[in-house]
Amino acid sequence: QVRLVESGGGLVQAGGSLRLSCVASGSGFSVNTMDWYRQAPGKQRVLVATIATGGRTNYADSVKGRFTISRDNLKNTVYLQMNSLKPEDTAVYYCRLNTFWWGQGTQVTVSS
Repeated sequence: QVRLVESGGGLVQAGGSLRLSCVASGSGFSVNTMDWYRQAPGKQRVLVATIATGGRTNYADSVKGRFTISRDNLKNTVYLQMNSLKPEDTAVYYCRLNTFWWGQGTQVTVSS
């Protein structure tokens, strides 16, 4: 069983920054691929960033140059550093572990 807990969301003005964290805990699991998704009200959940075991990263075009995904394997934690935030970044952000375990999400709201 695995529990994923996101934190770091909140309300920020346009141009500001937030750092999201997702910590995996439990037993009987290992950390492979970790991802961040987001879902705005009334819209589908979309991939924001992914980081593989070897450290390779990929980003959605909408966040390239502004967001950075990283991981700490010893802490079973993935981070999403979000800079130069825009109102269109407003969404619930979810982390995903090994392509099928999901966290509950953390709200990010960017005011204009």
